[in-house]
Amino acid sequence: MRVVIAGAGSVGRSIARELLGNGHQVLLIDKDADDVQASRVPEASWLLADACELAALEEARLEESDVCVAATGDDKANLVLSLLAKTEFGVPRTVARVNNPKNEWMFDESWGVDVAVSTPRLMTALIEEAVSIGDLVRIFEFQQGRASMVEITLDERTPWVGKPLREVPLPRETVLTAILRGERVITPSPDEPLEAGDELLFVTHGDVEQELQDVLAPDEDARS
Repeated sequence: MRVVIAGAGSVGRSIARELLGNGHQVLLIDKDADDVQASRVPEASWLLADACELAALEEARLEESDVCVAATGDDKANLVLSLLAKTEFGVPRTVARVNNPKNEWMFDESWGVDVAVSTPRLMTALIEEAVSIGDLVRIFEFQQGRASMVEITLDERTPWVGKPLREVPLPRETVLTAILRGERVITPSPDEPLEAGDELLFVTHGDVEQELQDVLAPDEDARS
């Protein structure tokens, strides 16, 4: 997979290292000469340019990329890049960093954004995840299709502890993507028994989030 990342600061470089470690091709674009130092991520390709300019994106061969990541510290630049990537270069998938949570409402398909990642929201979700066993936590939203990735940690009182996944009546448009159990990452299978403390990661439609919560963590009245 070929990925173009705009913004070679700490966030962009961290993303690049992870992708390169997974065997993907990465091009980093940045207009700041201080950030464009190939020695920081030597396996990546580098381009000193303004990612909001068409000429720069043409030089980057953006139309040949599978994913465009707008990871700069400027929300306006991230929106412009996402829009250009979609409308001018037909990039299949765009991921945009949201720096100011007040701007999050703009990061949707009208600006060419497939996935918006808000660092403050992710930090809040991780904090909530640590203290809210049994509560559904929204990790991030896919802007197209009203889908979200959500997490719920199973309380020991849930009726599904000790039972296989196939018995859990998941709502429509809900897919269990992974089970985190201690240090293990488990690929879900119908016969996998659930345990108290399991962290379940789902991709689900916003309309059924409450139903998913009710199934996996019914309130005290429902359990009695």
